[in-house]
Amino acid sequence: MHTHHVKKEQKKSIVKIFIISFISIVMISVSLYFYATEIERKLVTVTWNEIEASTIPKEFNNKKILQFSDVHLGPEFTLKQLENLVEKMNALHPDVVVFTGDLIDKFGSYKAEREEAKGILQKIHAPLGKYAVFGNHDRGGGGSLFYKKYMEEAGFSVLVNEVQKIKVENGKYITISGLDDFLLGKPQIDSTLKHVRQQDFNMLLVHEPDVVDKVARYPVDFQMSGHSHGGQVQIPFIGPLITTKLAESYVEGMYELEGKNKPLHLYVNRGIGTTRMPVRFWSVPELSVFVLKQNSN
Repeated sequence: MHTHHVKKEQKKSIVKIFIISFISIVMISVSLYFYATEIERKLVTVTWNEIEASTIPKEFNNKKILQFSDVHLGPEFTLKQLENLVEKMNALHPDVVVFTGDLIDKFGSYKAEREEAKGILQKIHAPLGKYAVFGNHDRGGGGSLFYKKYMEEAGFSVLVNEVQKIKVENGKYITISGLDDFLLGKPQIDSTLKHVRQQDFNMLLVHEPDVVDKVARYPVDFQMSGHSHGGQVQIPFIGPLITTKLAESYVEGMYELEGKNKPLHLYVNRGIGTTRMPVRFWSVPELSVFVLKQNSN
C-alpha cells in the first residue's frame, strides 16, 4: 500500500516537472520571439574603428567616414525610423557618409512614401560628400530605373563602376570607388580598379562582401560592404543561421586581408533593416564609423 502511494506521488512529480518545463520553454520561446521581432531589430548600435595607412594624407587624419547599409524601407522600416536614424547619423558629425546598398525592400510596392523618404535622406550632413552604390534590391523590381536619380536628388554621388577623389582645400585627396551590384548589376571590376594608384589611399564601396577576394588583386586599402545583415539571425557562439550568396565567407565586422603590396581591410556592416522576415537575433543593426589615421611607419 505504501509502495503504491509512493509510485503515485512520483508520477505526480514527473507530470508536474513536465508541465513546468513545458510552460518554461513556451515562455522562453515567446520572450525570444518578442525580443527578436519587437526589440532587437529596432535597435541601432554605433561601431567605431580606426583605419591606419601610410597613404592617408595628414589632412585626412581623424576624418570620420560613416557607413550605413541595407535600410530596406517598407512596412517593417518606417519613415519615422528613418528620421531617427538620420538624426543619429548627424549627431556623429561624419565628414563622409557612404551607403552600401539596398534602400527599399520591395521597390514596386513602395510608392507613396518615396518623396518623403528622399527628403529625410537629404538631411544627412557630410561636408566632404555622400556616396552610394547599388545593392541587389536597388536593381530588382524596376529599381534600376529609379535608384540612381533618386539618390542623386538626395545629395549622394552614386558610383557605378567609377572612381572619384575626395579632396580637401589644398588639393590633397583620397579616392573612393564604387562597383555595380554583383548579383543583378553589371560590375566592371578591372576597368574600374585599374585606375587606382598604389601610392593613394583607396576606398571601395561594393554591396556584396565576398567580392573582396577579387578586389585583393588591386591596390585597394579599404572595402566597405553590406548585404549580409550579419546573418540577421545568429545562434550565440555558433554564428549565422543562414548566410546569403556572396556574403558567405565574410559575414560581419572587420577583416584584414593581403592586398596588392599593402594590407586590405574589409568591413561588413550588419545593416539597418530586415528582409524576408522582420526578425533579428544576435545581429543588432548598426552604423559604422571609421576614423582615418595616418600611419607614418
